[in-house]
Amino acid sequence: MKENWTIEIKPKKRLLDIDLKGIWRYRDLYRMYVKRDIVTVYKQTILGPLWFLIQPVFTTVMYMFVFGGLAGISTDGAPQPLFYMSGIMLWGYFSAAFGVSSNVFTANASVFGKVYFPRLVVPLAGITSNLIKFGIQLLLFIAMYIYYYCIGANLSINWTLLLFPFLIFLIAFHAMSWGLIISAMTTKYRDLTQLVTFGLQLFMYATPVIYPLSAAPEQYKHIIAMNPLTPIFEAFKYSCMGCGSLDWGGLLYSTIFMLVTLFFAVVIFSRTERNFMDTV
Repeated sequence: MKENWTIEIKPKKRLLDIDLKGIWRYRDLYRMYVKRDIVTVYKQTILGPLWFLIQPVFTTVMYMFVFGGLAGISTDGAPQPLFYMSGIMLWGYFSAAFGVSSNVFTANASVFGKVYFPRLVVPLAGITSNLIKFGIQLLLFIAMYIYYYCIGANLSINWTLLLFPFLIFLIAFHAMSWGLIISAMTTKYRDLTQLVTFGLQLFMYATPVIYPLSAAPEQYKHIIAMNPLTPIFEAFKYSCMGCGSLDWGGLLYSTIFMLVTLFFAVVIFSRTERNFMDTV
């Protein structure tokens, strides 16, 4: 008697055999992972989502004291709390999205070894759930912005603020693409995780988080400009505070860099998921 199967699982052999249809088919699992990530953050905490406000506030105060006070680094005329909060907010989302993408295999090995589903669901859910944390910090930034605007601070908001969703999209998929490559490498070289953690901390100083690009030393300015995150951070600060610069060529470069990196990251990730259980 012939049996008719609704789903047939086959081994992937081609280089570009990426199960995009499977990701859509498992969209319920994607929503479940997003909900799980949000619930586990709040579970067994006293202050809950308030931690998302406490951390950037204390970090902003520290940056104001160290970089704005002791080091005297310029903020291009923008109020220091707003300038540092904007950088902390964007970098925090990039760092969190990179973190969940860079340990997909090691953190989910027990689940991946028991049941099949498209592994890309996990990092996609991670960058989505971290938008909740980012949204809470964004509300704090808006409240601070309204306060400084009301007291007459030198703020210049312009139409380029409409680019904000696109800038977040770029940050999310930059983080995801870099994280997927690292995740594929750490399945075999576990000590690479320590190096990546240290490197990410250094990379923050190569990104205009705590300083504008105009304040960078002239001999290093072109190197910092090659960072694909630089035009994103500069564009956001320009759009809402009037400081920094809007470099359309830089945004185009960042977009192309993201698309190319994401393509290779997904290919490498898909190849690794076939046999990672032998090395994890």
